[in-house]
Amino acid sequence: MTYFAFLALFLGIPIAILSLITIVDYRRGKWLPPALSAWRAWVVMLGLCVVAFIYTTPWDNYLVATQVWWYNPELVTGIIIGYVPIEEYTFFLVLPVMTGLWLLLLMRYLPINPNQANSLKVRVYGTLITGIIWAISVVLLILSFIQPDTFKPFTYLTITLSWALIPVLIQMAFGADILWRHRLKVLLAIATSTLYLSAADMVAIGGGTWTIDPAQSLPIYLGGILPIEEFVFFLIVNTLVVMGMTLVLAEESQARAVALERYAVLRPLIQRIKPQIASEIS
Repeated sequence: MTYFAFLALFLGIPIAILSLITIVDYRRGKWLPPALSAWRAWVVMLGLCVVAFIYTTPWDNYLVATQVWWYNPELVTGIIIGYVPIEEYTFFLVLPVMTGLWLLLLMRYLPINPNQANSLKVRVYGTLITGIIWAISVVLLILSFIQPDTFKPFTYLTITLSWALIPVLIQMAFGADILWRHRLKVLLAIATSTLYLSAADMVAIGGGTWTIDPAQSLPIYLGGILPIEEFVFFLIVNTLVVMGMTLVLAEESQARAVALERYAVLRPLIQRIKPQIASEIS
């Protein structure tokens, strides 16, 4: 199976179906609830595609350059930018569209929790847990370079987590409580998209469209075919798309973003005033 055939079959068809459903729902007045209508959905999805493309490009080029994974040159068009075929860049763009359309469908049909999110505790715990996982990943990644004989199999997994958990940390710090409010939609969208793309990936790996280096990945295979790192990749990417889209669309996010902006503007002034206040008190 060529790479473009994979994209057309496993992403193109779902995107076409979900787009048709979205258009029909919109025309009959079935759209997003007020709690998830802070921005126009298509603008948010376009922004996510741009961010995904920019953020993923250097990471994926590094993986191919270091042979963490490679593609079959006979199954791509041969148009290469950097180290990555044009098909891979296309994948960066269509995955957020497919997952985003699926999330929008769930947002339209699943019930809304009426209670607005405003929990600092949830944000702290979410950020702390994510930060611990990220720190462990960074340590293991460093060890994979220092002691490759022992830790080289952790390379693919730790590169992925070290790269992807940085924006997850930001999302958790900003709105873990917002995500918790909409947890049914968020978790269902992430789980179903991850399972679907993992199954599709098994077909591509089984057909030789691309290959994962066994020396730089753990000997854990789902279904006897899919490296655990590929499952984690789809899990983390879908997490970024779903959580990012939910946070931007959520009603609480606007006020929170305005508050952060005001703080950023006032902070230099506060820093200049503090010494004067301290001297007056003393």
